[in-house]
Amino acid sequence: MASANTDLVVRGMNCTGCANSVTQALRAVAGVASAEVSLQEGRARVRWSNGSQSTDPLIRAIKEAGYQAEVLSAIQPARNQWSPLDGWRFNAVVGGSVTAFLVVGEWLLHLDHQQWFQWTAFVLASIVQIACGARFYRGAWRQIKQGASNMDTLVSLGSTTAFAYSVWVLLSGAGGHLYFMESAAIITLISVGHWMEALAATRAESSLKSLLHLAPQVARKVDNGTEREVSVDELRSGDLIRVRPGERIPVDADLTEGQTSIDETMLTGESLPVDKEIGSKVYAGTMNVTGQFVGRVSATGEGTALAHIIAAVQRAQNSRANIQRLADRVSNVFVPIVVCIAVATALWWGFAPKTAHRVVDFLGQYLWQSHVPASSITAAIICAAGVLIVACPCAMGLATPISIMAGSNAAARRGILIRDGIALERAGEITAIAFDKTGTLTKGKPAVVAFEEFGSSPLPARDLASALANASNHPLSKAVAKDSSGKVDLKNWRETRGAGVEADTAAGFARLGSITSLNKAGVNTDVAAKFVDEWTTRGTTVLGLSINSDLIAAIALQDEIHANARAVIERITKRGLKVYLVTGDNPRTAKAIAEQAGIPTENVFAEIRPEEKSALVKQLQDKGDRIAFVGDGINDAPALKQADLGIAVSQASDIANEAADIILLKSDIGGVVEALGLARATLRTIKQNLFWAFFYNAAAVPLAALGFLSPVLCAAAMGLSDLVVIGNALRLARFSDKK
Repeated sequence: MASANTDLVVRGMNCTGCANSVTQALRAVAGVASAEVSLQEGRARVRWSNGSQSTDPLIRAIKEAGYQAEVLSAIQPARNQWSPLDGWRFNAVVGGSVTAFLVVGEWLLHLDHQQWFQWTAFVLASIVQIACGARFYRGAWRQIKQGASNMDTLVSLGSTTAFAYSVWVLLSGAGGHLYFMESAAIITLISVGHWMEALAATRAESSLKSLLHLAPQVARKVDNGTEREVSVDELRSGDLIRVRPGERIPVDADLTEGQTSIDETMLTGESLPVDKEIGSKVYAGTMNVTGQFVGRVSATGEGTALAHIIAAVQRAQNSRANIQRLADRVSNVFVPIVVCIAVATALWWGFAPKTAHRVVDFLGQYLWQSHVPASSITAAIICAAGVLIVACPCAMGLATPISIMAGSNAAARRGILIRDGIALERAGEITAIAFDKTGTLTKGKPAVVAFEEFGSSPLPARDLASALANASNHPLSKAVAKDSSGKVDLKNWRETRGAGVEADTAAGFARLGSITSLNKAGVNTDVAAKFVDEWTTRGTTVLGLSINSDLIAAIALQDEIHANARAVIERITKRGLKVYLVTGDNPRTAKAIAEQAGIPTENVFAEIRPEEKSALVKQLQDKGDRIAFVGDGINDAPALKQADLGIAVSQASDIANEAADIILLKSDIGGVVEALGLARATLRTIKQNLFWAFFYNAAAVPLAALGFLSPVLCAAAMGLSDLVVIGNALRLARFSDKK
């Protein structure tokens, strides 16, 4: 499958907030399926939803966001090489060396009043302003040209204010303290903060990047009995490959020869290897544990289950939660408001210094001593610079995306795919969970446990039932189809969802379906009353087989309930959530299953046809419940969409077509509790980060305006605020839900 990607070089990004702005700009372009932006590499990768598209809208969107971009082409390989002038490392090393020298000179050796040291400080601080501050000035200028502003604007204004004031004092001979050390420290500390921020963000992306590199790039192709190693890009659907023990599988394939066990932990979160035999599916990136096998390629490249999972995680990481809207509204006006506060601070200290000092002296009794310069002009400039530097719009911009990134990565490692940030929010508001029975509470692998014929049949009953069920994908039909290998000629075969299958035969019109549906169709089912009564009380599903209006057989199918189903239901109810069971089975079977699982009988809804499930969910919602519906996705799509939160227990190969909000790649329904717990933990982290971002700015800006925070402390505090937000989000990697 050809790749439909576009890679771009993006310039002007200084922090994770910048990378997020570029991501959002790219996602807004028509035809873009997903966008991944790497801050450290200065790259962006766009995946198109409908093939290769024009790159002009991408570059235009990035430019409108205040950044520069160009297409990464084959003639630009040199940009992959590391350069000491790239990234924040240069700023940290050069700026750190200058700042350390000036700190020692001023604070330890007290050389700040000697003329030679002042001129040395001027030269060194100028180097920092030009070489290290260039990134901030370029970023601020790009934003200004777009009529916008961001963190670069504040840092540039703050550092330039301290530096320019010191140059004026030095050149005019006015005397007084020079702030060259402070101007260098501001740029250095913020650069170090961004460097650490980029490293932390890279760690948050680590699990996704590890997924990207799981599938090997070469495969052992089998052609006319001979083997040769080829690039995975050369493989096509239908090709044969051989995989030996201990090797990772390069593509999705169906086993055609051999038996083995596959470690699918990275794909589904299942800890134990899964046995595979001829006809089983294997997936790219998983590990072949025991035997060697030959498989027929079913998907390559972006068509593999691994690629779909990666795309799903990226979609979640690039999504925005509704809660982010508040932060967006504040961020849009944040920088202009901070600049206004800085101007007001300068005017206050410049024209009413006595009043300002009285306020500071009074508050100093309860806080700490403020070292505001005695000169009103100096105090005005330094306090205003502190306000500009300490304010941090990045923390607000990072609060949601970094949490979603960390949460979605943590979920993916557990075999849980969360569609987007809105799904996270909905998960935190759920009051009830409705389980579909087959494939969720039960394992979805029913088997025929009893088959009873009534009277004489013109056709072999088992063979007829198997033939009718053979073309259906329903789990019950598959079980019946396996019960016999006999052949019966059918005509006009059709399937009615929730009712069964039917066709014309040489002996008449044949039906296979639930006893209830056969009754409604006019079939006399009285002869099976004893059979139905006996087997439904055991929790089995009973199907009837009829020709014309005569019931010729009844079939009991047992679908084993998950061993931990009762424990999972108990954990859910302990959290104050209601649990409902929804099934197409008859009431007696449904209640027997509910009793095994620990679900109250009054919360059981039986004989619900697939198309009626969404109406039932709507009915529960109308009563005030916020419903999470858990289904296997076969007949549950309408209910999954109607629910406040759709949770699908899915096969890895079905991810591309799945429309649920949360997808569980393993059959263990304990994943439902884990998914809800992780989603709620992520939402809680978002709220904590937003609170910290608002609280930090609400407290830090007034303290800087009053002189309780020096410009150097302001720079350190601003960098720390970003790291606190990122560090809090990274805690999700260690999420544990054992309640």
